[in-house]
Amino acid sequence: MSTRRPSWSRLASSGAALLCWLAAGPALALCTAPTPPDPATRPAKLAPPVKGPCVDQTRGAPGCLGWEAYTFNDEVKAFNAKVPAFRAAADEYVAKLNAYVTAAAAYAKCEVETLNAPR
Repeated sequence: MSTRRPSWSRLASSGAALLCWLAAGPALALCTAPTPPDPATRPAKLAPPVKGPCVDQTRGAPGCLGWEAYTFNDEVKAFNAKVPAFRAAADEYVAKLNAYVTAAAAYAKCEVETLNAPR
């Protein structure tokens, strides 16, 4: 069984190639395009409660009947209860959009640096 030693010239050329590759840095960097957040994850806007015609009456005009006022008040309470969950989902989606914008800027910078790199 023979053990073959590598020649110094082959090792030297491999080392030189490695040094050239490391020195090139951004010129050989692969720029990865970012992917935007899925639009299907965007939270749907909440529909506000519908005001009955008696809700915004001027002073002196007859107002809502008791049941109309209570119904509208219950709808407002239900709407207000949904707002915190919507706000959290909207904030999360906006954070993903902001991360996408940051990644897109980094991608554009990488592409420019790749174009401007010496050959």
